[in-house]
Amino acid sequence: MRVTHTFEPVYDEKSRILVLGTFPSVKSRENAFYYGHPQNRFWKLLAALLEEELPVTVEEKKAMLLKHGIAIWDVISSCDIEGSSDSSIRNVEANDIAGLLAVSRIEKIYGNGDKACRLYDKFCKDRAKKEIIRLPSTSPANAAFSMEKLLECWRVVKGSDGETEKK
Repeated sequence: MRVTHTFEPVYDEKSRILVLGTFPSVKSRENAFYYGHPQNRFWKLLAALLEEELPVTVEEKKAMLLKHGIAIWDVISSCDIEGSSDSSIRNVEANDIAGLLAVSRIEKIYGNGDKACRLYDKFCKDRAKKEIIRLPSTSPANAAFSMEKLLECWRVVKGSDGETEKK
């Protein structure tokens, strides 16, 4: 089934870090915001990493990200996908990551999982002219990584930004 990404990237003039996912899950598409599946550990992980209360509303999630200079978006603008399965993704049309980088002060890009990194490398890297740093996926499908192991790996995000580093 052909599906189009319907929500904008979250960033502002203070954003220095970009976290890229692949494409919104069915739950995220229903909620019209990133990492909407209740079993995805993204928000819980970032709250713990940034020493913040767990955000519940979209507004709280955006505020937490922007407070710490973190932007989020997905590599894919539209694709053929079965449900939420990254492995079923076909016929990719990429988001304009290079365009976002041109209008922001983003310095580092992190991929939430291997698939996001591979898609970025294939569809965006040449135009964006930035490397992506691979982090383990926060998806519930990544059962090999406990929350503690994810936190350990994702700590590089906290150390990437002067603002976040001072916290």
